Formats: sequence, C-alpha cells, structure tokens
Amino acid sequence: MIYFKTKDEIELIRLGSDILGRTHGEIAKALKPGITTKVLDSIAYEFIKDNGGIPSFLNYDGFPSSLCISVNYQVVHGLPSNYVLQEGDIISVDCGVFYKGYHSDSAYTYPVGLISEENKKLLDITKKSLYAGISAIKKGARIGDIAFSIQSLVESNKFSIVRELVGHGVGKNLHEDPQVPNYGRRGSGLKLQDGMVLAIEPMVNAGKKSVIKGKDGWTIETADYTNSAHFEHTVAIVNGLPDILTTFKYIEEVLN
Repeated sequence: MIYFKTKDEIELIRLGSDILGRTHGEIAKALKPGITTKVLDSIAYEFIKDNGGIPSFLNYDGFPSSLCISVNYQVVHGLPSNYVLQEGDIISVDCGVFYKGYHSDSAYTYPVGLISEENKKLLDITKKSLYAGISAIKKGARIGDIAFSIQSLVESNKFSIVRELVGHGVGKNLHEDPQVPNYGRRGSGLKLQDGMVLAIEPMVNAGKKSVIKGKDGWTIETADYTNSAHFEHTVAIVNGLPDILTTFKYIEEVLN
C-alpha cells in the first residue's frame, strides 16, 4: 500500500533531509586514508543526535550501526568496523535520519585520496545514472521509466546494475511501497503520482551484476569481487515533477 504525503509532510522530510545532508558533509570532512569506518559511524551518530534526529538504520531489523559503510567490492549494508581506509579505496556511505516522525535516506560513494581512472568512471556513471532516473519523473511517467533510464545509462558504459536490491518509498517507515528497481522497461510498472516520496538508489558494479551475502550476514558483495558504487536521493513528486529533498551540497563543498 502506497502512503501519499501531504505538502506539510514533504516539508518535514525536507528538514530531516537537510540534517542528513549535513551529516554526509561531516563524514566528507573526516574521510581520509588512515581513519577507520567505525570512527565515521560514531561521527554520524553524534551529529544526527546533536541535531535532534535519530539514525534511521540503528537497530533497524537488528542492524548495529548508524551507517552502512561498504568499501570497494562491498555493494551495500556493510558494517562499520576497525578497517582502516587506504589510499585508492572507494567507500559507499548510506545514511538515514528519522526526524519529527519521518525518515530520509541518502547514499554517496566517496573516493579515498587518489583513485584509479576506472573507479573515477564507476563513481561518475553511477551518480549520473541516479540523476537520469530522477529526470525520468514527469507527468504520466511510470516506475519503469526511472528503471529504464538508469539501466540504459549504466549498461551503455559497460557497467552492470544490481538486480536483487532496489529503491523504495520512504516516509513514516524507512522502507515503504512502491519498490523502485534500477532496471526495467520504459512505460512499465506503477504510474507515478503526486505525493509519492521515493528513495532512488542505483547500485552499479564494475564487473558482473551478481552479488552474494558476506560472512557477517549483512554485507552484500559483488560475486566477482569487482568494485561497486551506490548513490541515493530521497525525491518527492510534486506537480508531476521531481523535488529532490536530500542534498549532496555539503559533501561537494568539502570534496571540491
């Protein structure tokens, strides 16, 4: 069942999304070779709490951390640990904030120091595919139009789309209907309507699309151990058009 949001509810999600964006900014400031992923998790936890929010992921279905941190061939749901980031790593940081009764959800894949040209291209195409999917939202469009736009951009650049994990609705619950796949046929699926709030999140592998669950029971990894990237925005549909509620502004102020 899809829960359509009012204008006021969308504005509450926007407020939480700003806390989320600023949390990512704090992570971007701290992220460098030599830091552990567990330290990044503690930075996020403290910042979210200090700004009146609750980390959406902490204790969600038993998940033990505020961030999902996935390094290199890890796709999503990685556990923060004592792993020390190395020059050349890429690190996907997925974070959610619960604020005034509503969740927001956003992910960004960061370079750690200088990274390879292939990794630069993987990050660039994955991020572009996110915006390609968002740009497909217009009056009369369907879920499949988002999916097709993401898939066609990714595969034309010789990368692959993860099939087992998808975007989703977001609001009072972290995961709501509808599901938003990153692959599919143009013109297929549910019709997009005003009041939907969607987490759109392409997960793109440098190698084959197959994934496996890691030994920790949480982390999803590429089956061929090639690297993977993940970018995500929370997006409302207003007057038939996309309104991006989360932001990468605070990240890019640091990275640039």
